[in-house]
Amino acid sequence: MNRFKLILTLYTNLFALWVILFGVIAFYVPAPFVALKPGMNWFFALTMFGIGVVLEAEDFVRIMRHPWVILIGVVSQYTIMPLGAFFICRWMGFSDAITVGLVLTGSAPGAMSSNVLSYIAKADVAYSVSLTTASTLLCPLLTPGLTLMLAGAKMDVPFTNMMLDIVWMVVIPLLAGFALRHFFYKTVNKILFVFPAISTTFIVMVCSLVIAANRERLPTITGGIFIAALILNAYGTIMGYSIASFFRMEKRRRRTLAIEIGMQNAGLGVVLALQHFGEETAAPAAIFVFVCIITASVLASIWRNAPEPSAAA
Repeated sequence: MNRFKLILTLYTNLFALWVILFGVIAFYVPAPFVALKPGMNWFFALTMFGIGVVLEAEDFVRIMRHPWVILIGVVSQYTIMPLGAFFICRWMGFSDAITVGLVLTGSAPGAMSSNVLSYIAKADVAYSVSLTTASTLLCPLLTPGLTLMLAGAKMDVPFTNMMLDIVWMVVIPLLAGFALRHFFYKTVNKILFVFPAISTTFIVMVCSLVIAANRERLPTITGGIFIAALILNAYGTIMGYSIASFFRMEKRRRRTLAIEIGMQNAGLGVVLALQHFGEETAAPAAIFVFVCIITASVLASIWRNAPEPSAAA
C-alpha cells in the first residue's frame, strides 16, 4: 500500500508533465481523445468530486475565521483576471470567439492545482485552499455573470444554462466528495491519496480533448493566444502579489495570492466553452492551462529554494 501511495503521489505531483505530454500526444494522435468528448462533463465532475474528498470541515471553518483576507482574495480573483482578459482581447484585436473564450477563462475560479503549488512554494496552503473553495462555490453566479457582462456583446452568452452546468459539474460533485469523507472519515482517509490522482487524470483528459479537437486550428491561432495567455497569467500573478503587499499580508500569503490569481480553473473554462460556444472558444482556456501550470511551477520552485519567509515579513 505504501508503494502504491508513493507512486500515486508522485503521479499527482507531476501534473504539469502529464498536461504537456498528453497535450502533445493529442495533437499528433487526436482520434482517441476526440472520442472522449461525450463524457467530458462527467470527467470534470469526477475531477471536482476527487477534490471535494480532500477538503475537510476545517477548510470551510477557516473561511469564516478570516473573512477579510478571503474577501480580498476573492474580489481580486473576480476583478483582476476578467477585466485583464477583456482589455487584452481589445488590445490584440481577437475574434469574437477567442474574446469570449479568454474572458470566460479569466472569469473562472481559482485552480485546484494552486493548492499543491502553494505548498511547493512554501506559501500559506490553508489560505490557498480557503480561496479556492470560496471562489469555486461562488462561480455558478460569477463566472457566467462576468462573461455575460464583459463579452455578451460579442456572442450570445447563455447565463442560466452555464450557471446550471457549473452547479452540476462543480458544486454538487465538490459537496458530494466532501460529504463522503465527512460521513466515512476513517475508511476514506485510508485511501485519501487516490482522489487527487483521480482529479489529475480527468483534468488532463479534458485538456487533451481540447487540443485534439483544435488540431487543425491550433497552428494558425496558437501564437497570438499564447502571448495573450502569458500576459494575462503574468499580470494576474504580479497583481496578486502587489495587492497582498498593499494590505500588508505576510510574505507567505503574498506568494499564495500571486499563485491563486495567476492560475485559473481553465479546465472549467474548457468544458463550458465546448458545451456552449464551440471548439475555437475553448482554445484560449486550453492554452492557458499549459501557460499557468508551467509559470507557476517555475515560480514555486524559485520560491521554494529562496530563504524561508517569516510570519512577520
